[in-house]
Amino acid sequence: MLIRSLFRAGTLLALSLPVLAAPVATLFKDPSCGCCSKWGEHMASKQLPLTIAPRSDMSAIKDQLQVPAKLRSCHTATIGKYVFEGHVPADLVQKVLKEKPDIRGLAVAGMPQGSPGMETGAKQPYQVMAFDAKGKQWVYANR
Repeated sequence: MLIRSLFRAGTLLALSLPVLAAPVATLFKDPSCGCCSKWGEHMASKQLPLTIAPRSDMSAIKDQLQVPAKLRSCHTATIGKYVFEGHVPADLVQKVLKEKPDIRGLAVAGMPQGSPGMETGAKQPYQVMAFDAKGKQWVYANR
């Protein structure tokens, strides 16, 4: 009887606690883009799975999400309130999600060789840029 009462009390307590849900994570990509899918696989391999949303109107998505024109790449992801444009490494995405900086997002402009999803054997240095909703941009990391 005591065990049953404790079980009920524990169940009621568990039901009254707020649910800690993972943020909504979506990858917007052109249906025919292979490197975008590879970047999504990179993210999933680092415990950052994304729901894929095939889109043919990528410019409209980027405009809506306030991605600066000079930072644009082939795909755009949203995780919670943040935007991740292009081939941003998963460790930096995880850092943003953990530290919650006051930024709109991170971007890797273009498609640099050796970045996540662009592993072709060649590697070129690239910058991961942070940007805010007002359009300000700065170097977040060098890779």
